[in-house]
Amino acid sequence: MLLETYKLEIFNSECMPGAMAVHCFAHLDQDVSEAIPYLNAALGGFTFTKDPPSVTFKVHGKLITVHAKKIAVNALKDEDEATKIIEWLKREINSAWENRDKIEPLYEAAPQPKVIEILKLLPKTNCKECGQPTCMVFATQVAEGAKGPEDCPPLDDDGRNNLAEYLGQFRFDF
Repeated sequence: MLLETYKLEIFNSECMPGAMAVHCFAHLDQDVSEAIPYLNAALGGFTFTKDPPSVTFKVHGKLITVHAKKIAVNALKDEDEATKIIEWLKREINSAWENRDKIEPLYEAAPQPKVIEILKLLPKTNCKECGQPTCMVFATQVAEGAKGPEDCPPLDDDGRNNLAEYLGQFRFDF
């Protein structure tokens, strides 16, 4: 096991001290830099930096960045959600490291869902039932991971399945 322990730091945004969301750092007691390219390949990072190594994921509207000795997560409800995400990432880091002989490391960002492709799969009614003013805004949120097929009420089962299938090549859950 590569990553065993960490210390969790929960804090409010300095630029928005009254915000309801919190952020967290997990200060890692072990260096995971060698696992980052394997994690990037396994999970499909939104951005990847070679030197110093880091990978950023967009998941459910959150940005999660893994550095050699720190993980940063934004827009969390509370400490329980932070712990859940960090524990999921700890499992993913260790799994990627343990299976590195079966994974081709990826030293660039993975492909991301395209807003226009998502829009093509939506009913394009601009009905606002999803809470957004247009299907384009909704498609953007889906591409960012903040919304999913289940969040579009007028989408029928076939449409939901088609959108889920398209997103399946880019998504992962914690």
